Amino acid sequence: MSTNSSTQPSIVAQKTGLPKVVIATTAMLSFISFWRAAAIVLNDLGSSAFYAGAIAEQAIGKAAPWFILGIMLFAYAVRSMYIESCSMFVRGGVYRVVKEAMGSTLAKFSVSALMFDYILTGPISGVSAGQYLTGFLNELFGRLHFNLTLPINSTSAVFAVVVTLYFWWENIKGIPESSGKALRIMYVTTVMVVVMIAWCILTVWVRGAHLPPLPTASNLTFAPEALGWLRFSSLPHAVALIGILIGLGHSVLAMSGEETLAQVYREVEHPKLPNLEKAGLVIFIYSFVFTAGVSFFASMIIPDAVRSQYFGNLISGLSMNFVGPYSLRLGFQGFVVLVGVLMLAGAVNTAIVGSNGVLNRVSEDGILPHWFRRPHPRFGTSYRMLNLVVGLQLLTIILSRGDIFVLGEAYAFGVMWSFSMKGLAVLVLRYKQPGKRDFRVPLNFTVGKVEIPVGLGLITLTLFALSIMNLFTKQVATIAGVAFTLIFFAVFEISEKITLKHGGKHTELDMFNLESDGELTPAALGVRAGNALVMVRNSNALYNLAAVLDRINPRQQDVVVLHLRVLGRAGSGGDELTQEDLFSVNEQELFTRALSLAEKRGKSIHLAVAPATEKWEGILRAAQNLQSSTIALGLSSWRAVTDEARMAGLAWESLPEPRPQLTLEIYSPTGQEHVFYLGPHAPRLTNKEIDLLHGIWLELSNEVAPEELHHHDVVHIALEELRRNIHDGRRQEIIDALRKHLSDIRHRPSASA
Repeated sequence: MSTNSSTQPSIVAQKTGLPKVVIATTAMLSFISFWRAAAIVLNDLGSSAFYAGAIAEQAIGKAAPWFILGIMLFAYAVRSMYIESCSMFVRGGVYRVVKEAMGSTLAKFSVSALMFDYILTGPISGVSAGQYLTGFLNELFGRLHFNLTLPINSTSAVFAVVVTLYFWWENIKGIPESSGKALRIMYVTTVMVVVMIAWCILTVWVRGAHLPPLPTASNLTFAPEALGWLRFSSLPHAVALIGILIGLGHSVLAMSGEETLAQVYREVEHPKLPNLEKAGLVIFIYSFVFTAGVSFFASMIIPDAVRSQYFGNLISGLSMNFVGPYSLRLGFQGFVVLVGVLMLAGAVNTAIVGSNGVLNRVSEDGILPHWFRRPHPRFGTSYRMLNLVVGLQLLTIILSRGDIFVLGEAYAFGVMWSFSMKGLAVLVLRYKQPGKRDFRVPLNFTVGKVEIPVGLGLITLTLFALSIMNLFTKQVATIAGVAFTLIFFAVFEISEKITLKHGGKHTELDMFNLESDGELTPAALGVRAGNALVMVRNSNALYNLAAVLDRINPRQQDVVVLHLRVLGRAGSGGDELTQEDLFSVNEQELFTRALSLAEKRGKSIHLAVAPATEKWEGILRAAQNLQSSTIALGLSSWRAVTDEARMAGLAWESLPEPRPQLTLEIYSPTGQEHVFYLGPHAPRLTNKEIDLLHGIWLELSNEVAPEELHHHDVVHIALEELRRNIHDGRRQEIIDALRKHLSDIRHRPSASA
């Protein structure tokens, strides 16, 4: 959603010497199609296809593809849980939903676990990209007879460090993540996936193959490190459910990235929720085919004797074991590496952006001091948070030494516990906020007046079962995850107390950068002529903005939201006002609420603050400068609607030429709309007036035949006759008739002009 916030240059600058314009901007956010939203999520979620199958097989044996398949099916159910949370909260990430349902303490625990997920996502994606690149280079060196072999883990770690530092600098500079780039990456990835699947099918048809062994107790071969503290117990083999949960727990990497769906919902265009559901379906189909397909085909095509050699770059292993000439297979492996590096590097960036967004949301709520959110002096980004996140990611890469299996082993803690807390929160909100929802997880039954959310309950129960099982089987993840979560939780608790002690408060406000010397023109705000100018003054009374957003088509008309700072005549002289005089915390809160309304509807707005000495002079000058076609206001608390319109009309007459034709819309909190027209305009005739005009036309058209008579000819003659009567001594008679007509209108249920 584009959010340029600008203050007008002196609306009456020549008269009053008001301050120059102050422009306030927040991060550029364009609403995107569901295809682009799906592409952003798939750049994160789809990247796990490059390493999830290998990590799962390393832990649980050749039956791993079936567990990957099960996780991909379960991921669709988890996605429906996220869609329900988004239907309640536009910014429906883990922190917001858990806080609404169960309070701040559990919300801080959940976001601490989520941060562990983000801190590991970047390194595991960067290291995986390095493994693919290093494997390809070693293959190429062998083909070219170079006596050089790069160490896999060390080279991968160096590559991951370089990629992480690159995206750190990109985020410091504030270069926005482009949904267009994500979509182009998915175009290239789709070509690779289609060619890969076709080649896999051809290879299986030529050579023949068998499906991986079914996940029965006899086919599960857990590695010692895969059982953790249960390796001395017979339970994993004796109790089938425990064995299945262990297998699924080691496969959850395949559905990492679901939180990105909640983060991207804010940017999805109108109609918002239906587009999110479409994006969710696209994500499911694509990730199901890609991730599960890679795992199954790798098991069927790569010989058992050499498959372990490709656990770090499984799709490259597939490429080199296809049927066909070696040079062709090597060329496709190069294509796979290119796609993998693009997608996995994108996942590194997503982890940095996501963690920065989560920390910003926590800071907005008063849990982290505003010191963390202080903008970079040059680029205006929250660089201190970026430094913290990237520093932890670099430390993780160094400690892992580029071993993707160590990273995979540690990964599961954060993602599973954040999922579990999110599921529990959505379940609690079914009873805490039982109102209507635009989307509900299926399988709901009602007993009396009590709803039984069976589907949501089963999802939450499964998530907690997997999380608890991982506590016992993933020692590295448990130790590292618990330590990291407790440290972050303690930091949140202590910093919140310090912030409150120093007068901070829980205010979820968007941040704006201010700069001077702007112009209130369509070009400055990035809007088209004919835009709708919506006046706002009270953050709790934005019903006029809501009404305009509900009816507007953003492809045809832009919306400018203007807050007018009306200054006294005395305040317009002397020293110039500062930026802070025009853009205080009141404007920040007002703009935050306005953005929230626009986000909920998936429609763009452009924000502005303008100084003026008189209300209507300021509004109409702004509309004239912006080339607006419509002005939308809320009801005045002390002036009648008709008086407001009359004041607007008088102010319009004082505008310099050329004066624009404007439509004035005044909305009530109930949604009632009063429409007036400023300047010369075609009258808005009632049905009764149209019938009267048509009847006169019918009566006279035959009298003037063969001349053709039009309705406007009747109006012309009537107006000429009215003007003649006014000047021929019948003025008082006409005024009395007008007063009677206006009195009749006033006693009708609604009035229009």
